[in-house]
Amino acid sequence: MPAPSFFPLPVMKANRLTRINELLRREIGDLLFRIMNDSRFDLSAVTVTRVVTSRDLRSARVFVSIRDHDAERDAMLNKLRKHRGEIQNRINTDLVLKYTPRLDFELDTSIEEGDRVLTLLAQLPPADPETTDDSGNPTP
Repeated sequence: MPAPSFFPLPVMKANRLTRINELLRREIGDLLFRIMNDSRFDLSAVTVTRVVTSRDLRSARVFVSIRDHDAERDAMLNKLRKHRGEIQNRINTDLVLKYTPRLDFELDTSIEEGDRVLTLLAQLPPADPETTDDSGNPTP
């Protein structure tokens, strides 16, 4: 007997690990504002860009971007690593997960690389209108 038409079509489940990674990324970002209260630590320069959790959920690599602090970048990353245990404890109390992953903070330079590429593209000279057609392709 066919199912009545009011039943919704089956929806594909989102990848569980992807959902956990996104949940951890948001939670760690929020926790940084609650935990890191050192006046010498510029929290506005820190962005949690992504989290990669292992398949067994026992460890997670947290990628952070630190902007405009080239000289202090290592010191800021070390402060994040110093507060790793406190962040893990807060995750354990705030989230319901089978395991609380061990966090490992790593520097993510992808945003800076993207900015560098955009700067290089902006420095390119404009195309000569006489050597291109209307769509921007070079004319023979």
